[in-house]
Amino acid sequence: MRNHDMPMKTRSSQALAMALMVFSSIAIAAAAPPAATPVFVTKAETQSIEDRIEALGTLRANESVELTASVTETVTAISFDDGDRVEAGQVLVEMTSGEEHAQLEEARVTVDEAERQYQRIKSLRAQQSASESQLDEQRRVWEASRARLAAIESRLADRLIRAPFAGVVGLRNVSVGALVTPGDLITTLDDDSVMKLDFPVPAVYLAIIRPEMPVKAVTRTWQGRIFEGFVKSIDSRVDPVTRTVIVRALLSNPDHALRPGMLMQIELFSAQRQVIVLPEECLVAEGQKHFVFVVSADDSTVQRRQVRIGTRRPGEVEIVEGLTDGELVITDGTLKVRPGAQVSIHAVDDGTTPLHQLLEQPESASQP
Repeated sequence: MRNHDMPMKTRSSQALAMALMVFSSIAIAAAAPPAATPVFVTKAETQSIEDRIEALGTLRANESVELTASVTETVTAISFDDGDRVEAGQVLVEMTSGEEHAQLEEARVTVDEAERQYQRIKSLRAQQSASESQLDEQRRVWEASRARLAAIESRLADRLIRAPFAGVVGLRNVSVGALVTPGDLITTLDDDSVMKLDFPVPAVYLAIIRPEMPVKAVTRTWQGRIFEGFVKSIDSRVDPVTRTVIVRALLSNPDHALRPGMLMQIELFSAQRQVIVLPEECLVAEGQKHFVFVVSADDSTVQRRQVRIGTRRPGEVEIVEGLTDGELVITDGTLKVRPGAQVSIHAVDDGTTPLHQLLEQPESASQP
């Protein structure tokens, strides 16, 4: 009986010792501070930002016209070729005008003779050798001959097609010897030194769109190139169906790279200001509210702070209220932290270093 009781006591002592060891370990673990959670942070910095409106528009030449004949005549000379650049007033097409030239010479002679007779009668009238009625009659003859000369010059001008302004002509649609009639298209003429860009903008932006606003435009025809200009005017009417208003911008085109009819993507910029800008991954949304986790510079604890956001850009967001310049905001690790918890900053994300390189950085080297 005595031999049987000894092992039982030994086992009870061992169980009690093991229980004490477990309780001691739990107490020590409970007393030890929790391990700091490693996080990535970014520094809140003030940047220049502006509101941006995007739209699609179609290019038009600054001045554009279709050159047509105004009389029925035969083309006798063409002084341009496809795509030529011409000056204002340059003769492009001549049509049959032999009869008009003969009439022009006759009218000039008549005008000269009528003027001489008028001056002769005027001198006689000064000597009281001619009546006032004779002077008036000769004045009427002189003025009538001048009017006939002007009419002939006008008919002769109709046989000459001139460039109304400087620009580039399009394809030639007539040949020498062709009979043209009023309305027949001869060619087109575009002033492409400056291009007009018309594009629709939602009417809600009417409060911020104004003349002289800077504009940047790109086209797939010239990839990688940005064309700059400004808003020239805004249409007086809003489309009742689309609720948009047409805005016209002017783009400089010194090398004539842009052509009428091109589709362009436009960006308007306004309300430039200095604000804090953060990466979008810093935000934690709860309904209509937005929060960020700020790391205290004193004890590395986390503060959950509500912020008010403004304009968004690709990957970035404007912080209107809730942050001050220089504060550290968690970018990666927001799901693992709680307000008041202590964290360790693994790396400071400045937006230029890839994530895999940030992960390879030693934690001690990444402290701000």
